[in-house]
Formats: sequence, structure tokens, C-alpha cells
Amino acid sequence: MAKQKCYVVWAGRKPGIYTSWADCQAQISGYTDAKYKSFESRGAAEQAYKEGWKAHWGKGSSSSASGKSSSGTRYKSKIQPPMEQEIDYNSISVDVGTRGNPGPVEYKGVDTKTGAILFSYGPVAKGTNNLGEFLAIVHGLAYLKQKGSNKTIYSDSVNALKWLREKKVSSTLVRDESTREIWTLVDRAEQWLRNNTYSNKVLKWDTKRWGEIKADYGRK
Repeated sequence: MAKQKCYVVWAGRKPGIYTSWADCQAQISGYTDAKYKSFESRGAAEQAYKEGWKAHWGKGSSSSASGKSSSGTRYKSKIQPPMEQEIDYNSISVDVGTRGNPGPVEYKGVDTKTGAILFSYGPVAKGTNNLGEFLAIVHGLAYLKQKGSNKTIYSDSVNALKWLREKKVSSTLVRDESTREIWTLVDRAEQWLRNNTYSNKVLKWDTKRWGEIKADYGRK
């Protein structure tokens, strides 16, 4: 039997353990300083809920903060990242919502701390998840540049971040009448990147450690 994914809400409207993202999202959407995370089994979620958010929220390993393995033996990982990043709440987070891939695409950028929507676009009739993510990031950069802000941008798309660095999209989505709008937007976004500079950090949101990105549409 497959394990059921569960969501722990430590800080939200009604803290607890939820078995669907929709129920979890109802507790955290718009809730200031919400603290939540997904786990692969009910048992892991119950243990994490007992241990509290400080042992899991933005802390790297999902093991307890005591630095012990499940057997109680103290351990030290042989491979550790140079620095465990904490969430920069003075930032914006972007995400895409799709219905089919390819399919209708929309995206938004939100305040990472409060979840307040700062900008949104769509739906576009036909596109892909990664193209939407790329557009959301570039929209975020243009939005922050207009406001003279050097805030960080978070995205959970590896491909979109790669395209951003290269200032060039690499997608197999065909260019035809049904995809004219999404490709027009992508071409404009690439042009903006070629013509503009920015000092903002654009970082990968660590879903495994921090839970779903704040801008998530909840379409799992």
C-alpha cells in the first residue's frame, strides 16, 4: 500500500495534521508567519508535529534537532552543504498554476511572509509549467526593478532558473496559433533580460525543507 502524504501545520488558523494540500492551504493561506511542511507518511507527520516547527521548519534535515538518527545514535553527515540557508522573508515568491501540461497557464508573485498577492497574470490559453515559471520570475524582476527594490525572488523550478541564467528558454512546446500568446510573452521576457540588469538574488525554494512555496496554487 502506498504511503499517504500528510501536511503538518504548526502555525496556522488551526494547527494539526492534514491529508490533503487543499485542507492544509486553507489553514495557512494569508496567515502571517505560517509554518507548515509535507511528509511522506502519517507516522512521520505525527512525529514532526510532536517535535515542533523549530526541529523542521527551515532547518535542513527532517530529523529531530538533537542530531540523532532514528536509532538514537548521534551522527555526523559525511556530506554537508557549506551553509544551511534560512528563508529570507523579505522577499517575493512566484509560482505557476496549470491545468494540464501543456494546458492553460497562470502565475503569480506573492509576499513570502504574508502571502499577499503582488502581481498575477493569466490564464494563458496554452503553455507549460516551466514556461509559466520563467515568466513569473522575469515578471518579478521587472516588478522589483520598477519599485527600486533588491528583494530576493524564490522559485521552485530548476528549469526556469537555468533559463534565467542563460537568458534563453529551451522548450519543446511547438510554436503555432494555439501557443502564440505564451511564446510572445516568453520572447518579451528574454528581450527584457538582455536589455536589463538586476542585483536581486533569484533562489531555488527548498520545498523539501520548507514545505510548499508561498505562491503555490495547490493543484497537486
